[in-house]
Amino acid sequence: MSEGSKVNFYGRDFTITPDVLIPRPETEMIIDAVLNLVGKPYLPGVKPAKARLPKNCKILDVGTGSGCIAVTIKKEILEAEVSASDISEKALMVAQTNAREFSADVNFIKSDLLNNINSDFDIIVANLPYVDANWDWVDKKALSHEPAIALYAEDGGLALIKQLISQAAKRKTKYLILEADPCQHERIIDYSFSHNYSLYEVRGFTLVFILDNPPT
Repeated sequence: MSEGSKVNFYGRDFTITPDVLIPRPETEMIIDAVLNLVGKPYLPGVKPAKARLPKNCKILDVGTGSGCIAVTIKKEILEAEVSASDISEKALMVAQTNAREFSADVNFIKSDLLNNINSDFDIIVANLPYVDANWDWVDKKALSHEPAIALYAEDGGLALIKQLISQAAKRKTKYLILEADPCQHERIIDYSFSHNYSLYEVRGFTLVFILDNPPT
């Protein structure tokens, strides 16, 4: 991927550099899940679900990369208060470029997961690194144009996802939306259940969790 290339995501062309993950179609399901929670239709002619959150809810995109998720959420839900974080300063620069390009008012924060996040949020969304380098079907050559830090994780690809689940549970975040390979879903659901999260819905690669009986 060359400097300043454009990749379409949810109908918008985002600037992409070698410092960020290339947006993929399956990640668009995260946007659909958020729209569903605030009662907005995500497909023409489809009746929206009953809103579980107000449109002015607070949403955090963890590991934002290019900013495609955060910017899209803000453009689709203008009333929402959207923040986005990443551990990479270079990635945040790309995300800020995209936010300016689309006139999206997103608050960007440099943070390793939630470690530098001081606010609470109604929804946390995340497309974190979840590829297991030991998967025999992974085409590492094809992925070599993207940053390894945005692709690979330890513990079968779930190390960062587990950390985020634990952190979100401690903060009593009501909704947690995660992307992962379907082969990992069962392990993620089991781990989330042990942290008081119940599975709300599955959309392709996307898992939506709701916090039940928050710990006191």
